[in-house]
Amino acid sequence: MGIEQARKRMVDALVESGFVSENVAAAMEKVERHRFLPSGMESVAYVDSPLSIGEGQTISAPHMVGMMASGLELHPGLKVLEIGGGSGYHAAIIAELVRPGGHVYSIERIQSLADQANKNLRETGYGDTVTTIVADGSKGCAKYAPYDRISVACGAPDVPPPLFEQLNEGGRMLIPVGGRIYQELYLVTKVEGKMRKEDKGSVLFVPLIGEYGFRE
Repeated sequence: MGIEQARKRMVDALVESGFVSENVAAAMEKVERHRFLPSGMESVAYVDSPLSIGEGQTISAPHMVGMMASGLELHPGLKVLEIGGGSGYHAAIIAELVRPGGHVYSIERIQSLADQANKNLRETGYGDTVTTIVADGSKGCAKYAPYDRISVACGAPDVPPPLFEQLNEGGRMLIPVGGRIYQELYLVTKVEGKMRKEDKGSVLFVPLIGEYGFRE
């Protein structure tokens, strides 16, 4: 089976399972996941599983990427903050959904991964829509705040106060909250300045390392 067919089969399976919305499915069919993986991993690029990208980090399973993008209700024109940029794949999916007019600010704390993500995003045509920042993701990025959406791809002990502060009124944030391995995925919304949390189920993410996360 060719790569294009494998990607289509993966997306079709996600649609059938109910994991992704129609617009997210279209974005996932367009973004080439294999181009965000280390060389030689093309044969497993469209398996619905997290995969190692080096530095002890992973690229999330496609169903989780799809679930988070669907839950954020992304559409053109939104300003999005992503925490845990990894290899850039999730940022590319978000970028595809917020074009035209939107922008993604993607924070990655590991320089080598951020450099690779930048390269991947430029080579796949998303470099103009995604800004990669090397920083402590638990503190967000006040420079470009507020954000319409915040996507957190690492588990935190609680919702970091700076992230909630940087969320626009009426905005949506998806964040795993719990321990270093197992968490609950929460949809956080800001309504009249107050936090509303909705539990979306159990997940496993790498830990959020930083001032408002876990110690290294």
